[in-house]
Amino acid sequence: MAKLRVKLLRGLAGKPEAQVQAVKSLGLKKVGQEVLLQDNPMVRGNLRKAIHLLQVEEVQE
Repeated sequence: MAKLRVKLLRGLAGKPEAQVQAVKSLGLKKVGQEVLLQDNPMVRGNLRKAIHLLQVEEVQE
């Protein structure tokens, strides 16, 4: 099953609350932090809300 490596590239200060909550629900708190997530519709929806703040890469395991 595919996984996604997600990295927070930009800070959350001054961003709309919906984008802040989407990023936090992905498990990201600090700029430069990376997480490995399962590829599913919930994760994809949160990525779509704040894609301009993130770097996303597909990883095969």
